[in-house]
Amino acid sequence: MIEIKSRLSETGSRRRKLIAGVTGKSVAKMLRILRRQSEKWDAPIISLMAQQKEDPFLTLIGCILSLRTKDEVTALACERLFAKARTPQAMVAVAPKILERLIYPVGFYRTKARVIRGICGDLIAKFDGRVPDDIDKLLTLNGVGRKTANLVVTQAFRKPGICVDTHVHRISNRWGLVASKTPDKTEMALREVLPRRHWIDYNTTLVAFGQTICQPVSPWCSRCPVERDCPKIGVVHRR
Repeated sequence: MIEIKSRLSETGSRRRKLIAGVTGKSVAKMLRILRRQSEKWDAPIISLMAQQKEDPFLTLIGCILSLRTKDEVTALACERLFAKARTPQAMVAVAPKILERLIYPVGFYRTKARVIRGICGDLIAKFDGRVPDDIDKLLTLNGVGRKTANLVVTQAFRKPGICVDTHVHRISNRWGLVASKTPDKTEMALREVLPRRHWIDYNTTLVAFGQTICQPVSPWCSRCPVERDCPKIGVVHRR
């Protein structure tokens, strides 16, 4: 009886620990595991673009095109657009209707065409046509939000930042690393608890993980390499 109670106590203790969420130390171990596994998964399009193009401007414009758009659609739109224009000066010289046709069918392509022209105008007027490597300066560009600014800083310049998209927001809360309602609040919370050495690649790792395993509805917990350490906060159905 004593032994049974002891085991029950240990189980309850472990459950309380999981419900409380992972710690900065344990998440470091989980990220190491996920990075090794991520070689089997498709890398996010912007991470691939930053590695292949090595051009902050192309990374910035690719980020804008990728919003609410599937990676395969973004890749084709970037290929067409960058064959026509690869600098802010060349981009503003493209007629608006032609720009729309080049990036179609990305989500909200007409709005994005206007945003891209506005960003390019701001880059020319404020930064001599160069993309700044500072989040606050990037946020002064018309149409650039925190997600895009952080992604450009981390992927194009390899400087510390935490890009929070829907995958990072969902998984960080699912792990209990943060408890936040919006991506912006998740970013600020992660800056307090996530070890700085993990900031740059946190988005790339979690996006690949979120697209493949830790999906929004019914995640593949049976295939997850970090399932044992995950408290699964908010998960109702899983496979």
